[in-house]
Amino acid sequence: MNFGVKMQGGEPASVMKVSESEGKLEGLATAVTPNKNSGNSSCGGASSSSSNSSRGGGTKGWQYSDHMESVNGYLMKYTNLVTGWQYRFFVLNNEAGLLEYFVNEQSRNQKPRGTLQLAGAVISPSDEDSHTFTVNAASGEQYKLRATDAKERQHWVSRLQICTQHHTEAIGKMMSHAEGQQRDLIRRIECLPASGLLSSLDQDLLMLKATSMATMNCLNDCFHILQLQHASHQKGALPSGTTIEWLEPKIPLSNHYKDGAEQPFATEPSKPVAAPEAQCAAESGVLAREPEDINADDEIEDTCDNKEDDLGAVEEQRSVILHLLSQLKLGMDLTRVVLPTFILEKRSLLEMYADFMSHPDLFIGITNGATPEDRMIRFVEYYLTSFHEGRKGAIAKKPYNPIIGETFHCSWRMPKSEVASGVSGSSSTPAITNHAPLPEEALTQGVSDCYTVRFVAEQVSHHPPVSGFYAECAERKMCVNAHVWTKSKFLGMSIGVTMVGEGVLCLLEHGEEYTFSLPCAYARSILTVPWVELGGKVSVNCAKTGYSASITFHTKPFYGGKLHRVTAEVKYNLTNTVVCRVQGEWNSVLEFTYSNGETKYVDLAKLAVTKKRVRPLEKQDPFESRRLWKNVTDSLRESEIDKATEHKRSLEERQRTEERLRTETGTPWKTKYFIKEGDGWVYHKPLWKGIPSQPAE
Repeated sequence: MNFGVKMQGGEPASVMKVSESEGKLEGLATAVTPNKNSGNSSCGGASSSSSNSSRGGGTKGWQYSDHMESVNGYLMKYTNLVTGWQYRFFVLNNEAGLLEYFVNEQSRNQKPRGTLQLAGAVISPSDEDSHTFTVNAASGEQYKLRATDAKERQHWVSRLQICTQHHTEAIGKMMSHAEGQQRDLIRRIECLPASGLLSSLDQDLLMLKATSMATMNCLNDCFHILQLQHASHQKGALPSGTTIEWLEPKIPLSNHYKDGAEQPFATEPSKPVAAPEAQCAAESGVLAREPEDINADDEIEDTCDNKEDDLGAVEEQRSVILHLLSQLKLGMDLTRVVLPTFILEKRSLLEMYADFMSHPDLFIGITNGATPEDRMIRFVEYYLTSFHEGRKGAIAKKPYNPIIGETFHCSWRMPKSEVASGVSGSSSTPAITNHAPLPEEALTQGVSDCYTVRFVAEQVSHHPPVSGFYAECAERKMCVNAHVWTKSKFLGMSIGVTMVGEGVLCLLEHGEEYTFSLPCAYARSILTVPWVELGGKVSVNCAKTGYSASITFHTKPFYGGKLHRVTAEVKYNLTNTVVCRVQGEWNSVLEFTYSNGETKYVDLAKLAVTKKRVRPLEKQDPFESRRLWKNVTDSLRESEIDKATEHKRSLEERQRTEERLRTETGTPWKTKYFIKEGDGWVYHKPLWKGIPSQPAE
């Protein structure tokens, strides 16, 4: 149907083609048809001509209908930049779906002063009077406008609503059309033969399949959020506690693999377990779940060096990654998705947490701070230097997901002479802190000349995957207890891991507790050379002393900017005084600037790393990490990916079988070292239970 709209003043408006269905307004206010000569205007109008282009009066007539109609005229716009309400000339561009405004009608041929995209917008008459209404764009921008009277407001509101509905529905139709084309593309690729000149497993086609899926997923979720926003504004605020969840994947994971075999990340039932894992499965049913006291004399310095600097396996299996990406949904929870074995690190997540303690001198040195301020600054220094050693190599790989009941034990010995005492750099001369590797004689000192830091971790839950870990230095009356729940999500060409949980450091000599959280981690560029960055804000608080720290891990901007940047502030809450600022990179150099103007630099690349001490495999419990994952680790070390996959699958199948058995018999899982308290998990014999807190002040 063609609509030729003739505007007042005799000038014909452009003719637009609008279908019957597109011209209808469903669920919106029906436009009213007033008398042609009704409504005098002194501050605006729904149409304009040379005879009434001024802000003053003038008689205008409107012809109402329910089709798309170009509208322009003066309205008052509220702004905080000048003095409240101002006259502005507005133009509703139906064809583009835009609401534009100009300083006056004479400047309408120039660039608009402002523009709102109406697709997904919400047009709302105000309750405060009969003249005001708002235009809330999907972008979050809002125009607060005022017409001359109620009839003029109704005309603008109805025209804007019709235009908004038309362009919002148009996006939906475009999305539906694009989805159909994308499904057709995937179907055509998958119908190709598995081998030949052009196969369904061609890397370029798999890349096309993966990127088209990721693009459509992103657009779909954006449109879904836009629809929810529109519905919430139309029907009122969403109920308290309502959240917008990401949609689940529409396409199930398929079983295609580059050689036609079952893919290693499929969720199908696994093959029969290998002999070593089967034996462990039989043992697991009778293993004692009672806590075990580890004899420190049984632990020896760790000689295992599992470097993660080989990109070969990732390059060789690129088609598998592409196929996996083509099946994942943007925002999808990856907790239950079994990822390919070749992207794994050769260690468990529980052992990775232990590596955060690789600078025990900085950890022990916290309690040596002479003042509460100094101790908080020392804690921040330890915290920021702990993440670097937690990464093995520049390539982003994933540690093993711990099996429920899995444990890891280790310890560190630190010569007492190597632990900083007294005040920190905040009251010493500025310096670059570089702890050189310890001399051989220092490492062989007697136990009485060393501090010992003990560490134990346990996987206390499978769904959700919760790890508990605890470390203590009994000689210095200090310990740290934490629980972490990892949540992984697919973010297109990245994977995000949220670390949900809390840690508490107790300094029993001072009667102080420091609560802290952990940042998020991201695996970026997973199609090329994957790398890790940290992001998000974390906080550290000591309720007793009133000192706190706010730490921000900055993710790299899309354009420019540095990698791995971190900033922090240490503050005394009672006076809101910042006593220390930190900036730099969490894997390079950190700069500490103190309130007295002094500066200290910490070069993480030159910090000494103290090797942990672990028991030999033959002395470890069958559920200790290194013994439990030995076959997987050995296979990965020899680049035997298929064998590693088989061993890993056996362990996971055993875990599922035992979980089903406990469910059928109603038998709850019994943890070994950690006890659930409220929403958290606490070590069964924390230092604060055996050593009473005795504040030094």
